[in-house]
Amino acid sequence: MLRILAVSLMIAGAADAQCSADRVEFRWAGGQTVFTVEIADDAAQRSRGLMFRKHLAPDAGMLFVYDHPQPVAFWMKNTLIPLDMVFIDPEGRVKLVHPDAVPGDLTGIEGPPDTVMVLEINGGLAAHLHLERGAEMRHPALRQDTAVWPCSAP
Repeated sequence: MLRILAVSLMIAGAADAQCSADRVEFRWAGGQTVFTVEIADDAAQRSRGLMFRKHLAPDAGMLFVYDHPQPVAFWMKNTLIPLDMVFIDPEGRVKLVHPDAVPGDLTGIEGPPDTVMVLEINGGLAAHLHLERGAEMRHPALRQDTAVWPCSAP
């Protein structure tokens, strides 16, 4: 099932290159994928995150957006499902993927000091897709004039 999902996500990303607030697109050598996202761009939304959710669709995630590059840390308090956390720099590059964060764990998960976005997706999915450090993300919340893959690019 996960293999079929991965193929469909890659095909969807290649076929539909639109840029919209409710989607993030990633590309890397040998792959491309798209996730439908909920945006957490204020303190209250970021604080709640995906807490208390019992399910996250395989092609969905939550995108945490910050006003400027900064160190960020997450924990899994009140989070019921395992998550991968994908840390993004100001240019839209994946700087770190923290795999399989454990539900309920209070251990801090720190990102790089220049984080502007964090994408949370189902645990294990990043590894399955080979989404890793160096991949490029496209989203309208990135500064388009400095993004490595701006929304206007094919």
